[in-house]
Amino acid sequence: MVLNWFDTAPRRVFWLICAACVVMLAFGLYLQHAVGLEPCPMCIVQRYALIFVAVIAALAATGGLKGIHIVGALLILAGSGFGAFVAARQSWLQWYPPEMATCGRDFYGMIETFPLQRAIPMIFKGSGDCTKVDWTFLGGSIANWSFVCFVGLALVSLVLLARRVAAR
Repeated sequence: MVLNWFDTAPRRVFWLICAACVVMLAFGLYLQHAVGLEPCPMCIVQRYALIFVAVIAALAATGGLKGIHIVGALLILAGSGFGAFVAARQSWLQWYPPEMATCGRDFYGMIETFPLQRAIPMIFKGSGDCTKVDWTFLGGSIANWSFVCFVGLALVSLVLLARRVAAR
């Protein structure tokens, strides 16, 4: 029955992908602004991957042509694969942290040390430590759950792609 949606309502599947990405982005912003967790540069890259997947899914959902759906599914697969790679790398760094490495800078240190035109881009790169585990759910860190979500998005796009290519 669920696979039937991939054939009869691919636009709904794309909208669900977009909605899932928006929910994950909203949860990340909640963790940052309400809970007070600082995102690291790898977290920011994963956010960009989610934004990319959400935008592509929304564009594919608005298009009714089979070709648009195929290209959209391919781009979602690529964006999800990239996001999964970054999340897997961050998970690896959390499990096996290097002896002397951080991936971010202090926010106030950036403002005091660098001119504003250099500090603003640094702010959007994140300032937390990529190896630090600040939050867990069922034993998994944010990076672990991000990896699971990206793999899920990739699998959905792969099924969507296969069903759209096979459809006449």
